[in-house]
Amino acid sequence: MKRDALGGGRHPILYHQTVPAFSVPEWAVAAGYDGVILDLQHGELGLEAACGILRSIPRDNAYAYARVGSLDPAPVLRLLDSGARGIVAPTVESRSQAEALVAATKYPPAGNRSLGPSRPALYPGDSYTDAGNRAVSAVAQIETSTGVHRAEEIVSAPGLDSVYIGPADLAVSYGLPGRGDWEEGPVREAIVHLREVTRAHGVTLGIYSGRPEYAARLFADGLVDYVGLGIDLVLLNRAFGDTIAGLGPARSARSTT
Repeated sequence: MKRDALGGGRHPILYHQTVPAFSVPEWAVAAGYDGVILDLQHGELGLEAACGILRSIPRDNAYAYARVGSLDPAPVLRLLDSGARGIVAPTVESRSQAEALVAATKYPPAGNRSLGPSRPALYPGDSYTDAGNRAVSAVAQIETSTGVHRAEEIVSAPGLDSVYIGPADLAVSYGLPGRGDWEEGPVREAIVHLREVTRAHGVTLGIYSGRPEYAARLFADGLVDYVGLGIDLVLLNRAFGDTIAGLGPARSARSTT
């Protein structure tokens, strides 16, 4: 996510989508979300489905992102040509990986992305390549202690727009339980450190969170610029649970006939 996409101190809220459903992004935006991270690393989403979903999202949605499973430039190119406005690369631990992400995401001279527009007026402007580079974000996901340790070299890669923290895997790398929303300890310290490094280099910082109250505290403390708030299946499971729990005593009194 680019710094200039945060006008007026606004904190964009995205969610992770793991199922190949065209309707979910529309429902999410109607509920108040700003956009989506289509997750090709985990879940049921394949490349063809993800490209189709991207085509169903309005071209001017600046927060139509996709998380890929690797730095292979071929799927990155397909996702970008279908309308992805950001590519999230998992487990970035070195400057060379950050540079490979930028190369796959940006047109020359910033990167090596080839021209092959397949959506009309995807990047309006006098220069299609300049407009495309302005529109698309290269996002390095840092989710290991090694990535945190090498944050300065990662974030200083030319053309990198943002860092996205994966707190559960980061916690595991520190020998902690694999969960997010850490209030203290090494994960919290890593968030503070990454905030300092990204701010010094003019790069934005995001994080995955499962709880809105936790995300709100991060915003209030000035630690992140945007949040991936929830995963589609987890949110659906929570809604199912709340609905059943709302039955109260009637749940145990169901007829068996």
